Amino acid sequence: MDSLPNVYQNFSFREPKVRKSTGEFVDMKGKWAEEVFLNSNPIVLELACGRGEYTIGLAGMFPETNFIGVDLKGNRVFTGARSAIEKELSNVAFLRTKIELIQHFFAPGEVSAIWITFADPFLNPTDANKRLTAPPFLEKYRSIMAKGGTIHLKTDSEVLYEYSLKVAQEQGLKILEQDDHIYKNGERSGPLSIKTYYEKMHLANQKTIKYLSFVL
Repeated sequence: MDSLPNVYQNFSFREPKVRKSTGEFVDMKGKWAEEVFLNSNPIVLELACGRGEYTIGLAGMFPETNFIGVDLKGNRVFTGARSAIEKELSNVAFLRTKIELIQHFFAPGEVSAIWITFADPFLNPTDANKRLTAPPFLEKYRSIMAKGGTIHLKTDSEVLYEYSLKVAQEQGLKILEQDDHIYKNGERSGPLSIKTYYEKMHLANQKTIKYLSFVL
């Protein structure tokens, strides 16, 4: 992990600084576009990115946008970061940290959109606030997203899909698209055509894939 120049790691839950591949600890708030990507393009996050399939897929589709995959598990981040380097994607970076700390690493308005792809649905109702679309998480996202920023959820979980839709409706958020079976009429084009390792596994098990997007 320390050898990969597109990886930034946080090791302290009390300290929002991250370590670069050079070993230097830096505060990245408000500096991602200028210092990491060397441009002023919009920034999109993929939370709980795993191996970063969506981060990398989106980066290939939209070269004028910067993408950052966020996950805590180093082996997954390593796989995605190495793949991005092999594909020579200069608009991809990875942040290794707990998503609960996301507001510490980005400035207000720095993020234009967030993708949540096949995140843990936390099926036990007592764990509902651990879901990445729970109100406490939405508040964290509000603190870093630009006005009109969009949340994209792609999941196989009926529980997470219905819960997220309910939260968006209760908060009076503008829903852009809701689809409880995105492949009902065949393959999708654009961003929804990207398939992660987990999505392929769920499809093989005959599960339906759901998609929800709303303006935060």
